[in-house]
Amino acid sequence: MRMPTHQPPIHPGEILQEEFLKPYHITTTELAKKLELSIEQIDAIIKAQQSISTNMALRLSRLFGTSPELWLNGQMKWDIWHILHGKQANQLDRIKPIVPLLSPQPSYLAA
Repeated sequence: MRMPTHQPPIHPGEILQEEFLKPYHITTTELAKKLELSIEQIDAIIKAQQSISTNMALRLSRLFGTSPELWLNGQMKWDIWHILHGKQANQLDRIKPIVPLLSPQPSYLAA
């Protein structure tokens, strides 16, 4: 799976900051209270130092009326891009598929 290499996707913490906190004039302290989390957790997410967990995605979606998938898909795209462009990329390149990626349909599945 290859993604565009020009720049990384936007971290969901930046989306949280720019699309939700700033427009609604919510501070990180207020958000932490509303989500019943620590300010440190919120700050780490906004600074892209912590990932959006399923629990966090559910809390954010409840608070802002979004889907949890908005947050989780953004995190997944961020994670995949950074793995494919980081130190682990060489390890992945050394893994050889045991099943051809575009293999013909097995005969037992043919109608």
